[in-house]
Amino acid sequence: MILDTVSPEEVDRYVELQEMAADFARKGETEPLQKMLEAGMPANLSDGKGNSLLMLASYNGNVETTRMLLEFGADTERRNDRGQTPLGGVAFKGYLELASLLLDYGADVNADNGGGKAPLLFATMFGRFKMRKLLKKRGAVMWSRKKAA
Repeated sequence: MILDTVSPEEVDRYVELQEMAADFARKGETEPLQKMLEAGMPANLSDGKGNSLLMLASYNGNVETTRMLLEFGADTERRNDRGQTPLGGVAFKGYLELASLLLDYGADVNADNGGGKAPLLFATMFGRFKMRKLLKKRGAVMWSRKKAA
């Protein structure tokens, strides 16, 4: 097992690097995060709550960082521990440019974000009418017909 060959100090350092990557995604610090990914940090890394780097970047409105993560192959359907997708998060926040970007990279417009709630429901519940229009144009329905994995 690999952990048998890794020192406790190396494990601590890797945990620290993971926390730095999550913080870079959250704050939109694209360049240092990109360097980490180029060095081998996984694009689908998640924090302790299951929030992927893509979720953290997109939910916090960081377009450039989100685009870079998508270019590195970040999974648009990776859910956090609450079953939420990045598209569900940006629909709630009303970030149109990010919703378009996620959809362009294959995000499921009708993904179940918990209890059958699709991103369109979040947009509607929180008065994000431009988001609602965008999602409907891309084929959205209020309630997901698919259950989260």
